[in-house]
Amino acid sequence: MRSMGYLWLLGFLFLLPGLVQADDEGFVSIFDGKTLESWDGNPDFWRVEDGTITGETTADKPTKGNTFIIWRGGEVGDFELKLEYRILPMSDKGFGNSGIQYRSFEVDPEKQKWVVGGYQADFEAGDTYSGILYGERFRGILANRGLKTELVRENGKFQVKQIERLGDSKEIQSKIKKEDWNNYTITAKDFHFVHRINGVVTSECTDNDAEQRRESGILALQLHAGPPMKVQFRNIRLKQLGEKQARAKGKGLFNVSETAAKKVVFISGRPSHGYGSHEHYAGCLLLAKHLKDAMPNFEVDVVKHGWPQEGMARIKDADAVVVYCDGGGGHLLNPHVEEFDGLMKQGAGLVCLHYGVETVKGKEGDAFLDWIGGYFEPNWSVNPHWEAKYETFPNHPIARGVKPFTINDEWYYHMRFRDGMHGVTPILSAHPPKSTLSRPDGAHSGNPHVRQAVANGEIQHMAWAAEREGGGRGFGFTGGHFHWNWGDENFRKVVLNAIVWTAHGEVPSDGVATKDPSQDDLE
Repeated sequence: MRSMGYLWLLGFLFLLPGLVQADDEGFVSIFDGKTLESWDGNPDFWRVEDGTITGETTADKPTKGNTFIIWRGGEVGDFELKLEYRILPMSDKGFGNSGIQYRSFEVDPEKQKWVVGGYQADFEAGDTYSGILYGERFRGILANRGLKTELVRENGKFQVKQIERLGDSKEIQSKIKKEDWNNYTITAKDFHFVHRINGVVTSECTDNDAEQRRESGILALQLHAGPPMKVQFRNIRLKQLGEKQARAKGKGLFNVSETAAKKVVFISGRPSHGYGSHEHYAGCLLLAKHLKDAMPNFEVDVVKHGWPQEGMARIKDADAVVVYCDGGGGHLLNPHVEEFDGLMKQGAGLVCLHYGVETVKGKEGDAFLDWIGGYFEPNWSVNPHWEAKYETFPNHPIARGVKPFTINDEWYYHMRFRDGMHGVTPILSAHPPKSTLSRPDGAHSGNPHVRQAVANGEIQHMAWAAEREGGGRGFGFTGGHFHWNWGDENFRKVVLNAIVWTAHGEVPSDGVATKDPSQDDLE
């Protein structure tokens, strides 16, 4: 497991919708006090009232089961959460009950929305359960109030072991205000959890049940089934701790430290062309070595010849993923769009190289538009070999230190970009000669749209950077057919800069500078 001293780029977070500037301790508000932006719950029960997230059931409108409002800003791993809560019973038939879910999961969102299971910091209007650790649909009570426990699995049987008594439950209850505001703090670090109410430790637990414990998951607030009740939350603030980041989903949080250590996973496709062309694995090895040499705080991992056997487990903690493979209907990401989209929603970067920018229209193409801002669409884009001259570059970190260069490659162009190029910045642009359209029309060779664009003198973009809502970044690069081109300093620097940028790293002022590889190195 990597050790990372993650910092927060506070000024950037201040600009994100639905958030306020982080305080001196690194906490960031995840509720704006006015709207339910980034929160998702049943509108029959959840609303904003007087600067609070309010959940309420009535005799006329009960909930048939526990219902939750889910923070869609990203998953939480290692974190500290602070909030204020108030719970009000609305009848004399029972006490209200609620809780704060963390590292949790949606049970079956397709069949039953807003139903959550996982770790829960419990509280109630009664005298027994406030401050305990409860496993909602997840092993039951894990630590009663006033206790320190360890969760283990011995001989296949789950057990809760009492380790230490932290305090008297009744005395702890005396510190909790009835029908008034209380401060709740939850700290989760590795698999150790501590709950505090009004500064008093109410329960502590270490989860050593490797079979069921959870290292990350969603954050949610509970409205319990039963007699009418009202629960309110305000001043909800989150701080990330260590490696397990809360990354962006929609307009949420993610690690934006540009000086922290980063992990980049390269996924190389299987061989498909002759010697020296589409050398996916060799290209990934070369780029990974140069990245590591130039940026010592980067960790690199190269997956050989296809989707990793370990699946998402191999890439789940990547700050950026580089995909260099054959594309179209056989793109290695196509069968994994939904699971890979989870990583993208968390804010990880994605770099697609050469044929790796091509996929198919529909679900896969729409995903690429979101992830990297554009893609090669058959019968729209073309893939000629030609000598491109790149003479000017934008004011963008990926262009740092890049000097004008000319190089022959299979430079695809006329990409399918987002409407209006929203969030997309061209990096390498040029005017292809008419000779690039000398072939008959076909899925890759030409079409009326691209012919008209070239006839009109429209500049074409062969590499581009994209930003996603929530802060994730993507990069598409259509060159890379010839392995030997990685020996060109500027060709190579554009891609290395892009990898650093998509991982939210700091691109050096002169770009990622590396020694040109020798012919033996390239071989």
